[in-house]
Amino acid sequence: MNAPTENTEIQALIETYRQAVITKDVEKVMGLYADNIVSFDAVSALQFKGKVAYRAHWEACMTMCPGPHVFEFHQMDIVTAQDMAFAHWLAHCGGTDDKGETKACWMRVTAGYQRVGGQWRIVHEHWSAPFDMVSGAVLFDLHP
Repeated sequence: MNAPTENTEIQALIETYRQAVITKDVEKVMGLYADNIVSFDAVSALQFKGKVAYRAHWEACMTMCPGPHVFEFHQMDIVTAQDMAFAHWLAHCGGTDDKGETKACWMRVTAGYQRVGGQWRIVHEHWSAPFDMVSGAVLFDLHP
């Protein structure tokens, strides 16, 4: 059941997260995670456990694109309950490299949220890109 207040709060958290990434504000991004965040990010590692490990990942990601970031969310669906929520969407993400070229791709995102100490926090994230099983190539050129 979608509770309107919880749904609105999760939408606001997701938008805060999106804006923090666009502005490369790692402190703000990290403030949205629960201490025991588990992330299955699409970049660098099979999983990240805890804020310390995930902070190092975010800091590295922010340096990969010195120019403006692309971080657009589409086809978002949010399901909320009293203290737990779940969302998924398609993300168009990337950034501008040191040559001024913008490179972006479509990713799939699933996130879990829990109310911790009265505040919604991200407790789980899963970012992925589809791949071709025969060649093993990631299919970054797909579009919704």
